[in-house]
Amino acid sequence: MSTAGTTRKRADAIRNIESIVEAATTLLAADPDASMLAIAQGAGVGRVTLYGHFPSRPALVAEVAARAIAHTDEALSTVDTDGDPREAMERLLAATWRLTYRYGGIVVAANQALPPEAVRRAHDEPARRVRALLERGRGQRVFTSDMPVEWQLTTIQAVLHAASAAVHRREITAEEAPGLVTATVLAALTPPGRTRKAAGPGR
Repeated sequence: MSTAGTTRKRADAIRNIESIVEAATTLLAADPDASMLAIAQGAGVGRVTLYGHFPSRPALVAEVAARAIAHTDEALSTVDTDGDPREAMERLLAATWRLTYRYGGIVVAANQALPPEAVRRAHDEPARRVRALLERGRGQRVFTSDMPVEWQLTTIQAVLHAASAAVHRREITAEEAPGLVTATVLAALTPPGRTRKAAGPGR
């Protein structure tokens, strides 16, 4: 095969891979059980092409999850976590909520298809930012230290995922969710006896 032919083949392969990953990201975010056939159709490729690039569903889910994690890390790195810990937590929760809602189904698909260790690593970097903010707030007695910081992290993650699921079940709207997430998390973090300021619906 000529050099030009090889270059075209590689370019076609790259386009197919990007189309497959893009389709998988969209479909899995909405439905974590989306089939490989549905993904192939969404990408406009045949099953042979799909499996030629991703020999198994876990392999495709792993690639989609890796890209979602990279985008999440990039987006969260721009959030200002300086200043008052409560206000910083509100900003971080709002940004994290948007990403959780966008990629919620991918998290579920990853939990189903990938080993527990791989799933744990996917949460490590977002959790690191929240942990740093929690520890700063605990040190300033803005957040309660009456419970382990690990439990506070688990609670925050659970609230975010519960809100995403509630929106998909149409129990609440996507517009209501950020305010509810913030109010719930800050209520859980507020030290006993301290007054918590109310969070508005869109905060």
